[in-house]
Amino acid sequence: MKKILIIASGILAKQFLERVIDNDTGENNYTLITCKKDELPKKLPENFKAYHFDPTSFEKLALVFNDQYFQAMVMMSKKMDTLVTYKNIRLLDKKIQIIIMSKWDLEIDDKRVFMLDSREILASRLKDHIPGVPVVAQNVGLGIGEVMEISVPIGSSYVYRHVASIEQKKWKIAAIYRANTLILPRPTLMILPNDVLLTVGDPIVLQSVFRSVKKELGQFPSPFGSSIYCLIDMFSMSEKKIDTLLNDAFLLHAKINNKKLYIKVINPTFSKVFMKIKSYENSHISVTVDYYETSIKKTIAEDARRLDIGLIVVNSSFFSRYIKTLYNTKIPVLKIGTKGFLNLNEGIILTGDSDEIEKESSVIFDLSKQLDLKVKLYDYNPENDFSKSNLAEHFENLSKLFGRDVEIVGAQKNPLIKLRSRDDILQFLPFSVKILDSNIFSIFSTDMEKLYFKLSDNYQLFIPVTT
Repeated sequence: MKKILIIASGILAKQFLERVIDNDTGENNYTLITCKKDELPKKLPENFKAYHFDPTSFEKLALVFNDQYFQAMVMMSKKMDTLVTYKNIRLLDKKIQIIIMSKWDLEIDDKRVFMLDSREILASRLKDHIPGVPVVAQNVGLGIGEVMEISVPIGSSYVYRHVASIEQKKWKIAAIYRANTLILPRPTLMILPNDVLLTVGDPIVLQSVFRSVKKELGQFPSPFGSSIYCLIDMFSMSEKKIDTLLNDAFLLHAKINNKKLYIKVINPTFSKVFMKIKSYENSHISVTVDYYETSIKKTIAEDARRLDIGLIVVNSSFFSRYIKTLYNTKIPVLKIGTKGFLNLNEGIILTGDSDEIEKESSVIFDLSKQLDLKVKLYDYNPENDFSKSNLAEHFENLSKLFGRDVEIVGAQKNPLIKLRSRDDILQFLPFSVKILDSNIFSIFSTDMEKLYFKLSDNYQLFIPVTT
């Protein structure tokens, strides 16, 4: 058992000693020295010994140093008393570690002394209660901000997202506090408004995460990532397809709140279009040419791991050919349409009652707001049951929460027939296994996700789902 010496006097002495007793595990032996008897708690456990005398007296202090102490703690109300007591302890033991609470900017050149500035601690605790300021743990771990509490505001882009759908590079959600209850996170746990996230990770990354969580709706592609990614394979793409893809990527880059647009070129051919692509390089657009790697699958997988990508932009043929590779990135994919990005007027959701769409509903509202799209949910019900579905109620609640109107359309007939003639819609879909398994026989299905290819000429956003 370690032997701890505590010398305390002043207005904080009794409260501090009570805290020590309340948190005692019985693994240490304590010697308490106070100037006044009433500074001691009334009841002391068996592993506590108490003395009452002035610790600035070297002779009196020497009497209790018959034992070898592991650590000494000094908390006194006067500067001179603190310095004299420190000097007495150091004369009696050259190696003991000394913890001193100070409010006077004491300068003690001693590697075995740890100074606690009471003013700094108080100011820090007061700061923690200011809204919009991150709360970092100072008494656990390294105490440099690697543990942080983040409260989730109602309009955050993290609201109604599942833990597994949030990219966590160099940081993790360790726990969630909800209604004064600790919840250990699991992949399918949904983050709700006013939750408090206990996060751990790189302090600089956590500061960025804090700002991202606190920002209100209008932050997509966050929290998947911060940037847009566009891959150009000059060997398999015509000049017209390249221009169409890049034009839509530029428009999207200008309209949504992303950090950067990454243009990656593989299999380059030296031509006018190649030189034009290279000319797009600036502080907000990164153009990278890979002269060696020719595999699209390897390039996408490597860039998804290396870059902070929150959205991949592709055309229809590319999506069909590399759908599994795109699915494995767990990053949202925008498949561009044939009618032009500027024509988009409405964001639509086609589903009966999909749990996956409910999980991604905050992304739908977020992007719709940024692109100024109307939101319409087609509640397809071939069974002729027009009672309101859980998904419809969920979307109505979110529309009030985010201040964005949503139109719920009950449909007994398959709405795909009517929507195929539209050129102004962006369809939101969960990027689920159903999308991967869709084939020619899916035409006989009533599942809206399996029939996604019916709207292949339209713009479609595939949002990764948790499993």
